[in-house]
Amino acid sequence: MTNSRAFCVCIPARNEAARLPVLLSSLAGQDIPGRLSVVVCVNNTSDGSAEVLRSFASTHSARLAIVADEITFPAGKAHAGSARRRAMDIGYDSLQQHRGAVLMSTDADARAPANWIAENLRAIDSGADIVGGRLVLDENEPLPTDVLSLRLLWDRYWRKVREIEDAVDPRASDPSPRHGDHTGASLALTAEIYRKAGGVPELAVGEDRELVANAVAAGGILVHPQAVWTRVSPRRDGRAPGGMAQAMADLHDTAALGRITLAPALSHWQHRAAWRRRVRHSAGGDAAVARAERFLPAIPCDTPLDAIVEHP
Repeated sequence: MTNSRAFCVCIPARNEAARLPVLLSSLAGQDIPGRLSVVVCVNNTSDGSAEVLRSFASTHSARLAIVADEITFPAGKAHAGSARRRAMDIGYDSLQQHRGAVLMSTDADARAPANWIAENLRAIDSGADIVGGRLVLDENEPLPTDVLSLRLLWDRYWRKVREIEDAVDPRASDPSPRHGDHTGASLALTAEIYRKAGGVPELAVGEDRELVANAVAAGGILVHPQAVWTRVSPRRDGRAPGGMAQAMADLHDTAALGRITLAPALSHWQHRAAWRRRVRHSAGGDAAVARAERFLPAIPCDTPLDAIVEHP
């Protein structure tokens, strides 16, 4: 793919000396030509991440133009929201002279496939303002069989949810087949919609999803193409509370203890999809949905997962 848009890949990193080279190597291996712009916000780090980053940047300077931003946030702001915001704000500032520029976000423990950047840009070129990437557990870090089986049950569950949404509330801008992920591990936004959304909220948990909600509420078109995906680590020692690592720790605990896993009954998703359709058609499209949905109560987890998956 010939790249016609300026872009910058923005990464928060905290104590990631072992994993940063894996991610950055995957970015260096992207299948688009030219020197790629990358910002890494190394924050509140004690493991030599900054030194590792500087060394990698020097060795790979012909391929990656890396801005190594080193900072120590005060205790109240030492979280993923502050670090992701800083990385993406630096990226935004670097792109202001370029029309149609794109900001991309990923995490320091991810490993991008060779077409990750190209497919994100292709989705933007096709009319999207926000592109969510599907998350795939890194095959280089195998899971115990019982944990993998539970993860696969969840994957099947979420495919059923997408099928319900696409049947009840189909949307031409985000057509089936699609996934449902739009997290900081794989997210692309036009610089313009990033500005309109007000940047990354400085939240300790969920800053990425709140950014997406704000961007859609600001009029952005969100898509989830199957072609956009990245590998994420199934590690349990994450840096952000409530993030992917916590979800993996919960999977391990559930599998080890043989607990019953509860999920929302599919009927809840049918009702939610019907609500979205009503709001979309009567009150102002996707932006109205995004503004209103954050005030709805959480959907309850009230049905055994295996019963949902095996007996819809």
